[in-house]
Amino acid sequence: MTARIPKALTIAGLDSGGGAGITADLKTFHVMGVYGMVALTAVTAQNTMGVRAVQEVDPSIVEAQIDAVAEDIGVDAAKTGMLSSSSIMDAVAHAVKKWGFPLIVDPVMYAKSGDPLMRPEAMETLKRVIIPLAKVVTPNAPEAEHLSGVKIRNLDDAREAARRIAEELHPEIVIVKGGHIGGPESVDLVYFRDTGEFRELRAPRINTRNTHGTGCSFSAAITAGLAKGMNAWDAIRQAKELITMAIQYSLPLGHGHGPVNPMSWIEVKAYTYDALNDLGMVLSSIAGKVHELADPQDNGGIAVALPQPYMASPSGIITVTWKGIEMGLPINSIRHSNSGKLVRYGLGAFTKQLGLRALAVVSGLSNVTAKARVKLSTYEYEGIGDETTQISNALENATKALGKIPEAIHVKSLNDLVILGKSVASVVDKVNLLLG
Repeated sequence: MTARIPKALTIAGLDSGGGAGITADLKTFHVMGVYGMVALTAVTAQNTMGVRAVQEVDPSIVEAQIDAVAEDIGVDAAKTGMLSSSSIMDAVAHAVKKWGFPLIVDPVMYAKSGDPLMRPEAMETLKRVIIPLAKVVTPNAPEAEHLSGVKIRNLDDAREAARRIAEELHPEIVIVKGGHIGGPESVDLVYFRDTGEFRELRAPRINTRNTHGTGCSFSAAITAGLAKGMNAWDAIRQAKELITMAIQYSLPLGHGHGPVNPMSWIEVKAYTYDALNDLGMVLSSIAGKVHELADPQDNGGIAVALPQPYMASPSGIITVTWKGIEMGLPINSIRHSNSGKLVRYGLGAFTKQLGLRALAVVSGLSNVTAKARVKLSTYEYEGIGDETTQISNALENATKALGKIPEAIHVKSLNDLVILGKSVASVVDKVNLLLG
């Protein structure tokens, strides 16, 4: 018996910049293990700064796309994004009623840049024709204001807006997203019409302008969860986790609002596996000798960075101490770290765009530093600040003075030797030289 493959459909527009619309939806479907399909509603000439032009797809072609995939492949759940006209909305509604799949409605009205993506006269059609078909509708605060007539300044206003949308437009679940509502946390308010229950989903607010595609990826993640057979609440909670991660690792592209990064949902796991595998392959060569490098506080060890954009965050740096290597810790016990000397050095070194992906730190051992001066090209640096600041400044000074990246840097004020490399294997080779 063949295992069921979950299938999700996005009924939305194309963003030529790749950050929102069907591109964001398909990425999200993919990382959540769902087969993605498309019914294209519009083509936009768009980048991170704005929308330059829009070409709508003929409504009959929009409906034909939905029919084509539904009657052959099948649709376990679908979402709508950009529906720019009443005629397109009518065509979509006709197809949704015909096929009966669960529908998530992202009521897209404006691009991240503020450019309109829906004709003004289509607002009433959205309310009257599309939203009543929705299992879940996911407006941000400005969209919820348009749908409810409630001015949203805080969570109490958001509750009233959600209640009105549910009672007047009849979707099963209303999520008023918290990205546009101030505060240290982003709080999404979830309202269940049948029970009158409110639930909150909270996450720390991430300080970035790179939020293009947030609504698309969030609603796509809910759609994917429903397509996989999850109940609505579990699908919504998982979508919140995914979009928080996608914003945390958003991409600084273009000159406007860069895109969120739904691929982070699987890339962090995959890159972590690769990094741990690389560590496991080389650490055995030094495991019996690293007691010579361990300081009493066990500050030293090896740090490995995940690729960009993940290395700019403490959670994108994997560390293992000399004591851990000496003890032969199983490789799957090594984890991302959020603090400590190794991470601080990593944050300063790996983000300099020099191609560095690994480093080793020997702390407080002058005999090892003396060996490094003989066996490795070692740059002596005298500075102030924490490890992140000092290694960053040292690398800048060293590359200017030497015309290349040194093999090691002696941070004098902290009495640390930092061995640098573009791979963990190259760093371990240099460590072996010092142990020889």
